[in-house]
Amino acid sequence: MSGAAIRVLIADDHASVRAGLRLLLGMAGDIEVVGEAADGEVAVAQERALRPDVVLMDARMPGVDGVEATRRIVTAGGADVLMLTTFDLDEIVFGGLKAGAAGFLLKTVEPQDLFDAIRRVAAGDGVVAPEVTRQVLRQFAAAATPEPEPEPAAGDVGLTPRETDVLRGLGRGRSNAQIAGDLTISLATVKTHVSSVLAKTGTSTRMQAAIHARRVGLV
Repeated sequence: MSGAAIRVLIADDHASVRAGLRLLLGMAGDIEVVGEAADGEVAVAQERALRPDVVLMDARMPGVDGVEATRRIVTAGGADVLMLTTFDLDEIVFGGLKAGAAGFLLKTVEPQDLFDAIRRVAAGDGVVAPEVTRQVLRQFAAAATPEPEPEPAAGDVGLTPRETDVLRGLGRGRSNAQIAGDLTISLATVKTHVSSVLAKTGTSTRMQAAIHARRVGLV
């Protein structure tokens, strides 16, 4: 972010929650709340008007919900969306994954973990609550397997061996920095490989690439 504050838009239908998040994020030092929205329709409009770096999106809101708002923002090439959810709402997580959310956090997340997640998403990393990574992603990958044709193996989409390694790291929920350390390559090289992996696998987000990695058996 080159020293600039990370600009965040908060979308939640409860005014008290928005106020609490605004107060909490103000303690981070490097995060600035630039706007709020009480429903998905307003969130989409505010994202277009304010151009935040990250939208902190409640999954369930009246009218246009968080999943549909995420889909509209991502389809338009807007900000990365970090969704807040509860673990027992699998269908919300599934919808968010399809919509292109950059990450998911449980609403019980600790403040420091929330700050770190926003920083990671703003830096281009995906982030998922560990419970979601271990269970929901696995269930989603199994449920989303196309019929009747199986997913191609990683090599079938033209990935190089190094790109396959990077895809495996994405499937394990590793950040760019962690993948760089695992493979002993630079962060810039990882980012280049991630871009290539997304293009070759036909996925638009790290989360979707992680699902692909699980489908083809890399994880």
